[in-house]
Amino acid sequence: MSKRLFDLAAALAGLLVLAPLFALIAACIRLDSPGPVWFRQRRIGRYGVPFDIIKFRTMRADHGDGAQLTVGTDARITRVGTFLRHYKLDELPQLVNVVLGSMSLVGPRPEVPRYVACYPAEVRAIVLSVSPGMTDWASICYKDENAILGRSADPERTYLDTILPAKLAYNVRYVRERGFWTDLRIICSTLAALAR
Repeated sequence: MSKRLFDLAAALAGLLVLAPLFALIAACIRLDSPGPVWFRQRRIGRYGVPFDIIKFRTMRADHGDGAQLTVGTDARITRVGTFLRHYKLDELPQLVNVVLGSMSLVGPRPEVPRYVACYPAEVRAIVLSVSPGMTDWASICYKDENAILGRSADPERTYLDTILPAKLAYNVRYVRERGFWTDLRIICSTLAALAR
């Protein structure tokens, strides 16, 4: 309950403070390329319940590609999208997900159904026992994931064989060690990584 109250208070405060930035980003997206401001994608949340994650749109609306990984300098990404992704600004609308209760500020990053299906059963039970978050240890350690995949001859195989198992190990560690001070450390580490 205390985690939920902290999430709700922080997310509402963040949305209020960031409202002018949201308006500026929305205007830049609309001026840069045709299409909606928002991007929604189905992810898997706590207890395996699906939900729609909300982000600022960073790709062309007409890309027509079902690929679920963003690799290197992906041709689908718009000019404004490149900037938003570099500074993780496209993730800010997930504060709405936090307010709605489908996400937390800190927790395992939610995956698409395709990759959740690849989780080992025991790990899946642990990772999906908590609400997914906007940031976690894996997000910090793999902030250059797109570049790593861009150097691979088979990005999806690299993701499934190397990156996803490492992320899941971080997620299991988080679930076992979670608490207010752990969350605070992750939030501070995330802000420090963004500042660098």
